[in-house]
Amino acid sequence: MSTFLGSVWWMIVSLGVLVTFHEYGHYWVARRCGVKVLRFSVGFGKALWSRTGRDGTEYVVAALPLGGYVKMLDEREGEVAPADAPQAFNRQPVGRRIAIVAAGPVANLVLCVALLWGMFVIGRPDFAPVVGQAEGIAAAAGLQRGDTLLAVGDRQTPTWSEAALALATAAMDHQDTVLRVRTRSGNEATRTLPLSRLPADTGQSHAIARIGLTPRHQLLPPVIGRIEPGTAAWGVLAEDDRLTAIDGTPISTFDEIGPLVQRIGERKAMVEVERDGDRLALELAPRRRVDPQRGAYWALGIAPAMAPLPPYDAALHYGPLAAVPAALRETWKLARDSVAMIGRLASGRASVDNVSGPITIARYANASAQLGPAWFLNFLALLSLSLAIINLLPIPVLDGGHLLYYLIELAKGSPLSERAMVAGQYVGLALLAGLMGLAFYNDILQLLR
Repeated sequence: MSTFLGSVWWMIVSLGVLVTFHEYGHYWVARRCGVKVLRFSVGFGKALWSRTGRDGTEYVVAALPLGGYVKMLDEREGEVAPADAPQAFNRQPVGRRIAIVAAGPVANLVLCVALLWGMFVIGRPDFAPVVGQAEGIAAAAGLQRGDTLLAVGDRQTPTWSEAALALATAAMDHQDTVLRVRTRSGNEATRTLPLSRLPADTGQSHAIARIGLTPRHQLLPPVIGRIEPGTAAWGVLAEDDRLTAIDGTPISTFDEIGPLVQRIGERKAMVEVERDGDRLALELAPRRRVDPQRGAYWALGIAPAMAPLPPYDAALHYGPLAAVPAALRETWKLARDSVAMIGRLASGRASVDNVSGPITIARYANASAQLGPAWFLNFLALLSLSLAIINLLPIPVLDGGHLLYYLIELAKGSPLSERAMVAGQYVGLALLAGLMGLAFYNDILQLLR
């Protein structure tokens, strides 16, 4: 399956499941509150299949599987027979209306916990949070190759994904952060990462690079992928050569070559390589280069060969019972991060580049599905939680806007006027249109980049 078709398919699956579950929450509570449900539709548009239940509800599977909706009996939307009036949504006490509207986001929250439980039981494979290279701010904090990140602030980091997310979140706040690490010698120590020194425009996507951290699993092997004509290596080394030592110093990753070359300078040195099963010792002398940003430096004129990621060496995994509190903790952590991100966006402390739309969702859905069921469940859980939080925002048209109306009704003892609610609907539509426009713009810009 192509990337495009895979992205479309997994987005349909993701949104179809999550939005339908959201609507089922409304439906389930409405039925138990005595409200008559006229239609429960999985999907939109033309009905492909329909059946009317004994309760009078029409159950529909529609042609466009991008969610669903629940249509309840309501006197504001059409005539209602006097005998059915007590079952109309608008006739319900405000407490019941609040419960019905809140049930959708609550259903997504419950689904998030269930999905995370499934992820933990299956076990999500990942990479160990081991430092491969430390430069800049990371080096200034004392981090070194081989250090294992045990915690970032008060957050445990059993895998690199947890460590990267915690570091990116702290970087956006530009707050110096204490790390707990295990050094290569096996001793535990603390390091203070001076994140306040990061540039003001540091966003979540490039925070790790600006911190100066490269995880161990992203280090490239010392294999030559390209040789520049006319350089020191031209005619001496060959593509696919694996460098094993320079000037007697063994090397295991490509990033170790640069510092050794700078140490050698202009003098000749022996470069040991493996080529087609043979071990060779070749003599060459680095040549001086001048770069406007980097300045003068010594170079061989070689570029690394791209290599696949190594096998996973860590996992998030719990037994069925232990996975329950773990899922609850993870849901709380993700919810706290999501709400904090909304606060950063509203205050301008985070770039609006972090707002993503359906194109990005589709790409991540496909990518996570390719990584296996545990990663896909993790993606679905995060998307379900995001759907719950977004729907609870006090924006008219969303569930949170209706809840705001009902809370005002509770406070003042009477419903808002029809005129005020209509005005709120227009404001809500304008806000949603602006948000969707920004999301599409960011999606397209990211594709172009």
